Amino acid sequence: MDFAMDARTEELRERLLDFMDAHVYPAEAVAEEQRAELASPWDTPPVVEELKAEARRRGLWNLFLPDGEYGAGLTNLQYAPLAEITGRSPHLAPTALNCAAPDTGNMEVLAQFGTPEQRERWLEPLLAGEIRSAFAMTEPDVASSDATNIETRIERDGGEYVVTGRKWYISGAMNPDCRVFIVMGKTDPDGPDVRRQQSMLLVPRDTPGVEVRRAMRVYGYEDHSHGGHAEVVFDRARVPVANLVGEEGGGFAIAQARLGSGRIHHCMRLIGMAERAIELMCRRAVSRTAFGKPLAAQGQVHAWIADARVAVEQLRLLVLKTAWLMDTVGNRGAHTEIQAIKIATPRTVVDVIDRAVQLHGAGGVSQDFPLAELWAAARTLRLADGPDEVHQRSLARRELRRYA
Repeated sequence: MDFAMDARTEELRERLLDFMDAHVYPAEAVAEEQRAELASPWDTPPVVEELKAEARRRGLWNLFLPDGEYGAGLTNLQYAPLAEITGRSPHLAPTALNCAAPDTGNMEVLAQFGTPEQRERWLEPLLAGEIRSAFAMTEPDVASSDATNIETRIERDGGEYVVTGRKWYISGAMNPDCRVFIVMGKTDPDGPDVRRQQSMLLVPRDTPGVEVRRAMRVYGYEDHSHGGHAEVVFDRARVPVANLVGEEGGGFAIAQARLGSGRIHHCMRLIGMAERAIELMCRRAVSRTAFGKPLAAQGQVHAWIADARVAVEQLRLLVLKTAWLMDTVGNRGAHTEIQAIKIATPRTVVDVIDRAVQLHGAGGVSQDFPLAELWAAARTLRLADGPDEVHQRSLARRELRRYA
């Protein structure tokens, strides 16, 4: 395995680091100030559009998409160090580069499974950053970590599908620029194969019967920068049959294809979040005095910083190995490693950020530092894209199969 950066990746990395220093970090405080003056907290602050324009000018646009026709054509291994950098400012940088979830996964779905008409109507404006989208899978009334539990119904009625169901924690749905949902529901709820009962459907936000009911909070945060996480009700919403993504019964397989790359993208960005926490921890340690000496001279602080550095270096190597395997043997061949990074990365990063919070004292839980929001985001990813326990179950069963 050769994890050395090629010339293109190194050049993009240097360009992105300069963009972060010159534009993204200074824009963090500006975005918060502008948001307080917006008509709606879900509107996009003007500085975000400025960042997007600058990113496009610098050639830092759609870096996540390996399809050279639609994106930058980077491999997972090439994209990994770039995604890590964006994780240092997770509420601004991914959006500025048009590399933010859930749009990234939705663009991949449309690029891989969409019809030419679907790509023209939805993929092209998403690639241009003109609209946003949402992925409607999770439901409040069932354990959605098991996709076979999904209760939303998609029923054929002549030339239309009728969608009925209630979803929640639908990321991005509060943003007024969110124009379309990719909805996971059951077209064949009584079918013999529980993994062929589900289908995916494109449902425009302005479809009669679609109600974005409320914003769901995450540890008290509404996450305005990502367009919130909404409860959405579909009350016999009708769309043309042409809005089906792929084939009837293909929803489960599409979801797995979508989540494979999404999981590694999250883990890449999480490492960047941990690096931001370590940087803040070190700056705090050298600038504060307690009990007659700098925090940087305290033995416990040494242990926290050293352990954090070791943990992040281990994670990075595991994520890079996973990216390399996805590129060389595909998602199926990298199954064990994808499960491993999804288990290890959020758990470890939560611990690193928690130590940084502790070192900052009251400041660590305040709005004056990004640590509280970073912690909430990292902790949430122990649930998103499948909870830890689902990945542990899958990984362990694969390991045990060798000895059965």
